[in-house]
Amino acid sequence: MSNLDIYNQVYIENFKVNSDQLETLVYRSFSGWDSVGHMMLISALEEAFNIEVSHEDIIAFSSYKTGKEILNRYHVII
Repeated sequence: MSNLDIYNQVYIENFKVNSDQLETLVYRSFSGWDSVGHMMLISALEEAFNIEVSHEDIIAFSSYKTGKEILNRYHVII
């Protein structure tokens, strides 16, 4: 499974969305991605990729697209 597949699967499982919705997901754009959902997402990504996301990056993690850029900083190439 590629890093992109893992990344997508984390979103799909955490937010119960379809893969065709991923590119449009933005923090607080729907009820599932609230502050609790955000921390659950970060936790699942940290576990999936064996990383620890900094406080600053947790705050900056504002969309599906931005998340890809942030994970690249942790050498998770998506």
